[in-house]
Amino acid sequence: MDWALLLIIAICLSLAMAGAWAVQRRTGLSGWIDTIWSLAVGLGGIAAVLFANGDFGRRIVALTLVAAWAVRLAIHIGSRTLGRSEDPRYAKLIEEWGDNAAWRLFLFLQIQALAAFILVLAVYLAATNDTPFPGLLDGLAVLVAIAALAGEAIADLQLARFRRLPEARTGVCEIGLWGCSRHPNYFFEWLFWCAWPLLALTPSPWTWASLLSPALMYWLLVHVSGIPPLEEHMLRSRGDKFRAVQKRVNAFFPGPRRNGELP
Repeated sequence: MDWALLLIIAICLSLAMAGAWAVQRRTGLSGWIDTIWSLAVGLGGIAAVLFANGDFGRRIVALTLVAAWAVRLAIHIGSRTLGRSEDPRYAKLIEEWGDNAAWRLFLFLQIQALAAFILVLAVYLAATNDTPFPGLLDGLAVLVAIAALAGEAIADLQLARFRRLPEARTGVCEIGLWGCSRHPNYFFEWLFWCAWPLLALTPSPWTWASLLSPALMYWLLVHVSGIPPLEEHMLRSRGDKFRAVQKRVNAFFPGPRRNGELP
């Protein structure tokens, strides 16, 4: 473990989220926070790979995957923010915090920097894996990561198309993947981070820390900053229409609708 490298990455992530805080305060658009966070995780992961000493082939795969994830997500969130679309989750938090919003948002974003470090740590542990490449777990990891990247991109595209329809003003998206899960983009985001322990795990005890990345992502998306505040917003804005969707569509893991009807 290169503790000096990890410390430098941790400091840079903290500074990046301090910068995200400053951008939000200046523009009033919270979408830039997640755009900067995505780029920070990507750049932190790339730095971790470049300075790691694991198998060269595995390092190339790790660099490609984390760069593809960061670029796609940052472009998606950034383009949405350029359209002046405010994230209802941040808007609700800032409203609740009232006069304390500035410093509480800063602290909140430093917690996000810590979460980013845990994700980058998984990338680093994969890049330091020096077992012969490729192995069976490496192939499985690549398949999982590609499926996750493709699934999230498709889900985002389907939602974007729905939002251009007249019924989107009062309706709920159940097109394609959104008919199998109320939050397929979150599911595939979590699935992407499930690939990293497959790339990282060796008999070395440190590599088991890579399991923190999917565990953290699941907890955040399902129980903290993902589904709960977004569904609260949907209940306020869509009411009974969204309650009906909750009854027939899984919240996170894709599956058949509860009435047995296929989407």
